[in-house]
Order: sequence, then C-alpha cells, then structure tokens
Amino acid sequence: MKREANEGVILSIRGSVVDARFSAGHLPSIGNVLTTGDDGRTRIEVMVQLNAEIVRGISLMPTQGLARGSTITDMGSPFMIPVGKELLGRVFNVFGEPIDNLEFQGGGEVRSIHGVPVPITQQSTVSEIFETGIKAVDVLCPLERGGKAGLFGGAGVGKTVLLTEMIHNMVGHHHGISIFCGIGERCREGEELYREMKEAGVLPNTVMVFGQMNEPPGARYRVGHTGLTMAEYFRDEERQDVFLLIDNIFRFIQAGQEVSGLMGLLPSRLGYQPTLASDLAALEERICNTTTGAITSIQAVYVPADDFTDPSATHTFSHLTASIVLSRKRASEGFYPAIDLLQSGSKMLMPNIAGERHYRIAQEIRKNLTIYEELKDIIAMLGINELSREDQRTVYRARRLERFFTQPFHVTEQFIGKAGKTVSLQDALDGCERILNDEFADTPENVLYMIGAIDEALKQKEEAS
Repeated sequence: MKREANEGVILSIRGSVVDARFSAGHLPSIGNVLTTGDDGRTRIEVMVQLNAEIVRGISLMPTQGLARGSTITDMGSPFMIPVGKELLGRVFNVFGEPIDNLEFQGGGEVRSIHGVPVPITQQSTVSEIFETGIKAVDVLCPLERGGKAGLFGGAGVGKTVLLTEMIHNMVGHHHGISIFCGIGERCREGEELYREMKEAGVLPNTVMVFGQMNEPPGARYRVGHTGLTMAEYFRDEERQDVFLLIDNIFRFIQAGQEVSGLMGLLPSRLGYQPTLASDLAALEERICNTTTGAITSIQAVYVPADDFTDPSATHTFSHLTASIVLSRKRASEGFYPAIDLLQSGSKMLMPNIAGERHYRIAQEIRKNLTIYEELKDIIAMLGINELSREDQRTVYRARRLERFFTQPFHVTEQFIGKAGKTVSLQDALDGCERILNDEFADTPENVLYMIGAIDEALKQKEEAS
C-alpha cells in the first residue's frame, strides 16, 4: 500500500533556512528530507522542530525560486545515497548524484548518510604502521592502519600538495578502495585531482565526492557524511580496506558554524557553534577499524591565522592518532615538505608498536633537533664557533637531518624539475641512523637536500669530486 504524502506549506525563507507548517500529528522527524520547488528538486533537511506544527530546515540547494505558501513534502526518511561497486571511478555530489557527465546505472543499494559508529566490541585493537613513502612522516609521525591523521597548517603551506602526494604513493601500493572527499574546497583542485588519477590509472578503485565552496552550507556540512557512508559500505560489505582522504575538515566545521548561525543558535568561543565537539565527533567516531576491514583517514586541517589554539584545531587534535604540523617558517627556509619535525607526532611511535630501533632513532632525532632549536639564538648572536665541540657536532647533525627530511614529490615534478622519490621506512631509518652516527660529518650539507634514500647523497658527492 502506497504511503500517503505528508504535505505542508512553506512559511518563510531566509537564505538557506526554510520554515514549514505541517498538520498536527504529522510533524516530520529531525533529519528527514523535505522536497519542494520544480519537480521536487530542492531538498531540505529538518534541523529543528519549533513546535507541534512547525519545523525549521536547512536547504542543501540554492533557494532561488521558492515562495511562501508553496507546497513542501516530507519524504519520511533521512538523506539516502547509493552505495556499491558501481560507484567506483565516479565523481558524486552530496546527494550521491554523478557530476562527471557520464551515465550512471543506479538502482542498487541505498543507505542513510546518518550512520552510527561501530560498537567498541566490534572494533579491532591491532595496531599496524601504514607507510606513506614520505621520510619525515614515516620516521617521526607514522600513520596507523585504520587510524586518523591530520595535516595541520595555515594557508599556502602545502597541505593539499602533501595530501595529493600521499594519494599518489598509496594508491599504487594500497590494494583497496580510495575515497576522496572534498569539503568546501576549490573545484579547480578537485578537477585537477580527477585528471591526475585518470592518467595514473588509479581511478577504477577510487570514488570522489565533492561539496565545493560555492555550494550552500548545508551541502558542505553533509558531504563528509556522504563520503563516509560510501566508505563504510566497502569496509563492512565488501570487507576491504578503505583509504579516506578529507580536504578540508575545517571547512566542515565552518559549514556547521554557518548552519548553526542560520538556525539561530547562540555562538560559543570565537563564533563557533555550541555543538562543535559533538558535530565533529559524529563524523570522526565513524572512522575506525573493524575485524573485517579498516578505514584509514588522512584529513587536511586548515588552521586559521596559524593559531593552533583555535577551537577547530584543538577539537580535531583529540580525534587523531597522528598529527602532521606544517610550518610557514620551514616553508620560507625552503624545507619541503614543510613539516615541523618537533611539533608533529604520533601515538604509534612507541617501542611495542614501531619497534625498539625505530623508537630509539626517532627520540635521538628529536633530541638533536631540540638542542639545535635552543642554540639558534646563541649562534645568531655569537656564531657557531663559540659553542662547545659537542654542541657543534649536535648542530651539524641536526642541520643534516633537516636537509635529509626534504624530499622531491611526484606531484610537483613539473614545477621543480626533479623526479619524485618514494622512500621505504627502512631506507629512511637507515639514512637517519647513519647521519646520527656521524658517517656524513665530512659531507657537504647540500648533497642531503631534496634526495630520496641516503645512498643518493654518496653518489652526488662522488660526482662532485
């Protein structure tokens, strides 16, 4: 028997906010989809029930053309999106509709975007390191299989470049599904990424979902949930490992801030929504390992005005197993990737997980870099020759380590004219250990700059001599 349509009337439209009246006893539930406009194309999500007859919703599409008094229909369910293998190699919007101008054979399984986190009893507790091929990341802030890593940085320090390089390195070695979720970012970058993946031949194992910065806040607020719902299907039903990339998690928080303001909620500190912690947790807690598969997530996090005490950054930090902090100072000194080697860290860097050797080398690197950082003011005022012999050796080691942690990327080959390098964790550890043992004390610092494995420095030294 067909369900009778639950229809109401639009009372007011203020930007993306729509108020609607329904008859008593037929009030739509929070999270339900309402449709209105031409052919019911405009979709609105119920956010608040104001009283027994009126609901307030946020439109996920432009509201031009809507009018007071228009009919609005309750669909009786939350947003449902398609999931399944037919999504692979395609580009979608927040509604799970293809936006790559190719034909899409739908009709498969659909799921609500409002999934629930996996119960803790069903989560896997095995910790494994997930190699990226980037020396500074693998040695000092290793990622966890099934964990969450954040790329923190202000504007223009290289978050998207580092994220794109990780996609390049992992898609080749990572035999699973990759899902790229663009939240509130430039459509130009998404289009470039789509072309690069197509040319690299990795698109058949990839799904791309975009809520671009020109779209209403409701669409940007929900696109992360859409991408995550697709990822959960591949983890739970196809039993595959999923690599989920989110660019940018700050834009998700920002969209939530806009939605909160439009809903009339009082802002909290620095204008953020009062529900910031729970909004972020609703997304982040769904990313986890299970006994059947894992969702490994890397998230770019824009840091407003380089202020790491900003609530958006501090709330995101608490959900992550690894934090990769990008530094404007290092970028200005020519160290790329511009990773702050002392600020970045990972919960994986423990002897029982990473191994005794890896832990010992990482601690020794941090010790040398910390001493060098403390001595920089003395060196600037008095010169390096005023330091003790031991401190001088520490400074030279730290400077060589800093240069060794630079690396040419595959995705920047056309800009810097150097072939990209992917370095295994063992090669990176060997190089660091040899520098710490002063094997390169007589080697010029510049031969360690922008190389892959340490043996390349020896080749350059031989060629120079």
